[in-house]
Amino acid sequence: MHSLPAAKPKDALSNSNLLFLIAVVIFVLMYGFAMLRYPGSFLQFQTFFDLFSLNAPLIIITLGISIVMIGGGIDISVGAVTGLVTMCCAVFLESGTGSVAGAMLLALGIGIAFGLLQGYLISYLDIQPFIITLAGMFLANGLLTTIHKDPLNVTMPAFVALRDFELVIPWLGTNNRLGNFIPLEIKLGAVVVWILVVLLAVLMKWSRFGRNLYAVGGNSQSALMLGINVRRTKLYSYLLCGLLSGIAGFVYIMTTGAGNVGNASGFEMKAIAASIIGGTMLTGGVGNLFGSPIGALTLLTINELIRAAGVNSNFQAIVSGLLLYIFIVLQSAVVWLRGRGKFRLALPSWLSRQG
Repeated sequence: MHSLPAAKPKDALSNSNLLFLIAVVIFVLMYGFAMLRYPGSFLQFQTFFDLFSLNAPLIIITLGISIVMIGGGIDISVGAVTGLVTMCCAVFLESGTGSVAGAMLLALGIGIAFGLLQGYLISYLDIQPFIITLAGMFLANGLLTTIHKDPLNVTMPAFVALRDFELVIPWLGTNNRLGNFIPLEIKLGAVVVWILVVLLAVLMKWSRFGRNLYAVGGNSQSALMLGINVRRTKLYSYLLCGLLSGIAGFVYIMTTGAGNVGNASGFEMKAIAASIIGGTMLTGGVGNLFGSPIGALTLLTINELIRAAGVNSNFQAIVSGLLLYIFIVLQSAVVWLRGRGKFRLALPSWLSRQG
């Protein structure tokens, strides 16, 4: 008589996926509250998509910060590099000899240059990431004010056409207060964000680089013993972060249409906060890139709620700081409990790879 086969265990949720799931639940609850409290604004599809369209540069920077943090590093120069890219592109486009394609290449080149320089110094000379990227932030800010001190509007017709281009989706539109129908409009920056999120999530999930980066962030010594080139993996993470800063800079000027000394000021702190809220841990080895836009949207929803309530704008920073405290404590508690086997959560059978 044959014995019945043993039941296969369910796939346990990883720390990355668990923290991402928590971030999603909190964002859904917060946005649901916003829709109930201010239905005239948050119930419109346009309001939700505007969070992507108007804040695309911040979300892109958050993706870059998340990649570096997963590898156990940090980069506080991303905001300054983004601002430098924005101003350089504005000056180039207004020089009379520039082109949109040339501005794109310039943006990518500046981002790659900063990522390569900082990544090499951190990876191969073993200098602390905070010190190197702090120097990079000062360098980028200095170059920014040297190149052009005053705001500079871009008037090139080809660029203006690109800036004003929108994807129109009529069936998701709404009626305004006057009863006129307004179709849903999506800026190109939002499309860039969605493409990058998918591509980078696939890269981190299924590529050798992504697997190596999680291993390096979790324990670099163990990764080295497994034959992983730790230095090169770290270098690639900073290179990719610099590239994303360049893309964010071009998307920024494509969104605002101008270069400004104050462009992207403070973005690095907002991006780090959004990355942590999205489930990425500062200690490295844990994070889900789908959580990066979720974390950014959570912060942005808080700001919109406070603005809709007519509260002093300083309250935004207070609430964001308190939320960040909560997420850091929550992350530490979850990982500590799971490490001692006191907090177990498995995927449902219909999501299990073994199902």
